[in-house]
Amino acid sequence: MKTLLLLLIVIGLGLGIYWYYNNPDADQRLKSARSQMSNGVEEARSKVSETFSNIDTDQIKDELARTGRVVRKKTEEAGEKIVDATADARVTAAIKTKLARDPDLSALSISVNTTQGKVTLSGTVASHALIKRAIDLALQTDGASEVVSTLQVKN
Repeated sequence: MKTLLLLLIVIGLGLGIYWYYNNPDADQRLKSARSQMSNGVEEARSKVSETFSNIDTDQIKDELARTGRVVRKKTEEAGEKIVDATADARVTAAIKTKLARDPDLSALSISVNTTQGKVTLSGTVASHALIKRAIDLALQTDGASEVVSTLQVKN
């Protein structure tokens, strides 16, 4: 059975190579697809940077003083995805990894929970600027559509 499967894979690979070399515009289509992907990535990158540039430390400080938490949403992703439990676990793990890599943020003092793409950050940090940084890291994580922060500045 394994031999038959291997034979089918080799035949498929051989046909693909044959088609590629005998199809004069295959290379052009490949270059076009590569160019379109590159343009799409650049466009997405610029939209993401526009989204994250509107977060201000003073706004975070005021909102935290007023309500005790900070909420920011990615408008492009809000309500678009139905996220399963494994995706939530991946998001939480990715954010924890980013927190652990940041020299000013402690993954041990910040708790991260994710439910259907909604990330909740809780714990303590040294400044309001670090609350902003933690929110930014969470928002930049694939699968996170909303971030709610109840992080507090420790005295």
